[in-house]
Amino acid sequence: MNAEQLSPSAETGLTAAEAARRHAEFGPNTVRVRRDRHLRDRLLSQARDPMILLLVAAAVIASVMGDAVDAIVISFVIVVNTTVGVVQEVRAAHAIDALADLAAPMARVRRDGADLLVPAAEVVPGDVMVLTGGDVVAADAELTEAVQLQVDESAMTGESMPVDKSAVTGASMPVDRSVDEHPDQCRVRAGTVVTHGRGTAVVTAIGAGSTLGRIATLLAEQKPRPTPLQTRLARLGRVLALSVLAASAVVVSLGVLRGEPLWEMLLVGVSVAVAVVPESLPAVVTLALALGARRMAQRSAVVRNLPAVETLGTVSVLAADKTGTLTEGRMVATRVWTPAGTEYEVTGEGYAPLGEIRATGGSAAGSPDDLAALLRAAVLCNDAHLVPPGEDTGWTAAGDPLEAALLALAGKAGVDAAGYRRTYPRVREVPFDSTRKRMTTAHDTPDGGRLVVCKGAPDVLAAMIGDTAAGTLQKAQELATAGYRVLAVAEFRGAADEQATESRRSAVAEPRQASGEQAVETRQGSDKQVAETRPTADDQVDEAERGLRMLGLVAVADPPRSHAAEAVAACRRAGIRFRLITGDHPAAAAAVAERVGIPATATQVLTGPQIAAGVTPERLTAARVFARTLPEQKLDIVRALQQEGHVVAMTGDGVNDGPALRRADIGVAMGRGGTEVARQAADLVLTDDDLRTVASAVEEGRRVYANIRRFLRYGLSGGLAELLVMLAVPFLGPAVALQPAQILWINMLTHGLPGVAMGAEPPDPSAMRRPPRPPRQSILSGLLTPIALTGTAMATIATALGAWAWLTGAPWQTMIFISLGVAQLGVALAVRAPRPHGQSRLRFLDLAVLGALILQIIPLYVAPLRQLLRVEPLSPRDLLVTAALSLIPGAVLALTRHRATRESTR
Repeated sequence: MNAEQLSPSAETGLTAAEAARRHAEFGPNTVRVRRDRHLRDRLLSQARDPMILLLVAAAVIASVMGDAVDAIVISFVIVVNTTVGVVQEVRAAHAIDALADLAAPMARVRRDGADLLVPAAEVVPGDVMVLTGGDVVAADAELTEAVQLQVDESAMTGESMPVDKSAVTGASMPVDRSVDEHPDQCRVRAGTVVTHGRGTAVVTAIGAGSTLGRIATLLAEQKPRPTPLQTRLARLGRVLALSVLAASAVVVSLGVLRGEPLWEMLLVGVSVAVAVVPESLPAVVTLALALGARRMAQRSAVVRNLPAVETLGTVSVLAADKTGTLTEGRMVATRVWTPAGTEYEVTGEGYAPLGEIRATGGSAAGSPDDLAALLRAAVLCNDAHLVPPGEDTGWTAAGDPLEAALLALAGKAGVDAAGYRRTYPRVREVPFDSTRKRMTTAHDTPDGGRLVVCKGAPDVLAAMIGDTAAGTLQKAQELATAGYRVLAVAEFRGAADEQATESRRSAVAEPRQASGEQAVETRQGSDKQVAETRPTADDQVDEAERGLRMLGLVAVADPPRSHAAEAVAACRRAGIRFRLITGDHPAAAAAVAERVGIPATATQVLTGPQIAAGVTPERLTAARVFARTLPEQKLDIVRALQQEGHVVAMTGDGVNDGPALRRADIGVAMGRGGTEVARQAADLVLTDDDLRTVASAVEEGRRVYANIRRFLRYGLSGGLAELLVMLAVPFLGPAVALQPAQILWINMLTHGLPGVAMGAEPPDPSAMRRPPRPPRQSILSGLLTPIALTGTAMATIATALGAWAWLTGAPWQTMIFISLGVAQLGVALAVRAPRPHGQSRLRFLDLAVLGALILQIIPLYVAPLRQLLRVEPLSPRDLLVTAALSLIPGAVLALTRHRATRESTR
């Protein structure tokens, strides 16, 4: 539906009656598309999770056995896990609600021939919106009038520069974009901001049908995906459940066949189930994730979804947004060229007028006169201002970012912008528009002459000047191909101005650092006086434009962040592939990718229109740079990578990134410069907006996963040892190797503090030099053989000790009890993470093992505990022999790992 179909008259707008009718027909202009779910429904949804069901089963078993401590701990873990799931679901809803905050609270519309200020929710299709600088666009609309209109669409499209807009009739394109590349020049989107000029537009889409509404719908459709860890643990839980049932059935059957009471054997069977299932695994996982989240927060990464901590360790592809993520999100003049062939390199960051301008090519030392003239023109033909740093902000731009970049450039050469504007008062101007593709201003000179300066598209100014056209256009094309936004600057001077020039050049010839006061424009009273007499284009300015002299070219770009290349390199060393996804221009995207270390050939750069026209899945996943992408296409890219088996992390800061952030396995949002929509949709928020923090988070994720696998190796080998002892001992004489209370005591000690302490083990120094593990790899991959060998070794020693004690009349059950406990604690010390070089202090795991060992032995000599566990005191000799033999599996394992580590470092 276009403007002509919707509005009978752009001059008078809708009538009040027609607006009311359309409001009733189309509904309010809001983007909220979700229905609130009752808390009960959210809780029931979480309760159906296999992990929660496994926890509930473990809690029931512990309660049946009278183990109140285990039952309480497991119940607490159930509550924590359920709460995390509900919070995640609520957070997804808030990501959609945050879109409503972007909508304009009020809108100026034309009805019955009068301009009215109405709530944005009351805007209807066909309304004529009146737009001025600073307005938030209330709905998608088609422009019927545009005067120097510029709109900041970065949050919606990723375009780093404000976009020039034109009316539907007589429109022409911006200076460096073609119609095919930028088809939306005559339209404005809901949620974007008018930065300059004025215009009128006829509303074509509201609410769910607008750009904001479409993105809200996409967000609502992206359901939280289970993390790789959740998937692996659910699979493990099913395997363990079947194993537990089978093992318990065998133990119960053997006992009944030997004449033991059925009820007692059922209790023993339940105890075996508790022994085999590492019931503290959820607590270990939760604590490991919580500790990881805490450590990440200390490194400027706030985790919004706890399982995301581990998922970071599995990331195989990092899809990074360009503007504001890999780049600073600010325009900076970084290259200057003059017709004499001199090239300059500009240092400094952002809009701060601090840095240097150094000649790097052309004539030996460059031409100070040419550079001084160019900088003077850039200051005079300019309406922007630089705002000094505040308590929490750096230098910022007031006005057009491109013009602010020119002011910062001049400030780096020591140019006093305010002084120049007083010395050369503006008397005429022709503002920039998309038809002329240039801005021209005329100024009085101190000697009474006239100075005309002009900036604009290189092709337009070169065509007007003629003599230097070939060299200018060649250099402009070279810079544009490198991803820069290129401006040409020219001037025309009268004779009187020529005589006075030499005396002024010395003041600006030597580049130096400018003070903040010099670089800040403070035009007040003089500006007001000039503005009152300032007309638009006239014959004198047009005639002066025909005599312009080319001063040079300024290349402006949104530069990469200072540490972006370092972050990319760190992730690539860890085997993580990079993809750059942006709504910006292909040349700018490819240039930034090259500078940060993501080289891409021509076939590895895809644009949104190419994707819309259709590309093969192979080419889609092989591409490294994606430009001019829509929110739907970002989703398609993420889905394609996931279908290839990748675990995808997506970084972004804009509204247009929201759906992809939700769809990705890990969504990473910028905390400082990002939008609230992006933060709400993400799993991880970088409070420092530094991509290096992602590399640190990946390392933390790998640490968490390694610690969980470490506990599984330890816990399952201990459970296997207990199971094998329960199966083997009846064939040697005794009916039951261990009583239910004894099994629970061993598990409480070995899976308690030592198991939880494993979640705090330090990272492996080589973790970030290895590729990510395959996403479909089992969590027990590579561990089954070590678990079987270690468990069998512990069971063999415990069974042998029990058999010897049975034959000699020693307290055989007590010796088995002590042996299994001590053996598992020895394995805990053997499987711990390598000690960092030069560190010798005790770890939490060391203290936990020591405490568990004391508690394992105390019941032998404390009467109440001895009666509860039905154990007997051991002589010092028997205790020493039992403990020494039981430590053999751990000692062998430690020596084996130490030898393997030494061989791998050779």
